[in-house]
Amino acid sequence: MRRLHHHPLCPFSRKVRLCLGEKRLDAELIEEKPWERPPHLLALNPAGNLPVLCEAENGPTVADAQAIAEYLDEAHPDPGLLGPDPKARAEARRLTAWFDHKFFDEVTRHLWGQKLWSRLAGGPPPDSRVLRAGKANIHTHLTYIAWLAERRRWLAGNSLSLADLAAAAQLSVIDYSGDVPWNDHPLAKDWYARLKSRPAFRPLLADTAPGITPPPHYADLDF
Repeated sequence: MRRLHHHPLCPFSRKVRLCLGEKRLDAELIEEKPWERPPHLLALNPAGNLPVLCEAENGPTVADAQAIAEYLDEAHPDPGLLGPDPKARAEARRLTAWFDHKFFDEVTRHLWGQKLWSRLAGGPPPDSRVLRAGKANIHTHLTYIAWLAERRRWLAGNSLSLADLAAAAQLSVIDYSGDVPWNDHPLAKDWYARLKSRPAFRPLLADTAPGITPPPHYADLDF
């Protein structure tokens, strides 16, 4: 059976879990603490980052969320998550990179990194200046999500794509700490509610972290 080395509150692990769920692929979830740099994880991925996918015996070991997502889409093409043609795939990849890199650097790293990840890893208390920057930046990104959602059925086009999963994975860990201003961005909220109600998303809503309780709306499918 395939195994996914992950952490429940790692957005990149969640992105791959959503891919697996949408493709209806089973995987044994092995929770890791990457900040401890365990030798077995470094043996699988010398970078020490999550997630890492290990296929069944004699299958490949794939590290990096985007590499795993692309591997899964090629190895298990139904349903496809990158679009039916080159133009659609280019747009899905562009937006996936937006959320994996730009959103993560400007928002997730500031909010999730300070309030959740640092606490789990035994790091220093949150820096109020960093939190303020993340809370200011998130409005720009939610406005962009709303702009896309108003013009398309899903973020990259008419079909659910990896772009939606990448965006939702980032937002979901920030939502765990109650730092997404959904009421200021109703179109983005409606898009996220559609994602949150999909069967692939529901296991994420059951994830918990010791001593950190999410807000009541976090696991509410009706928001």
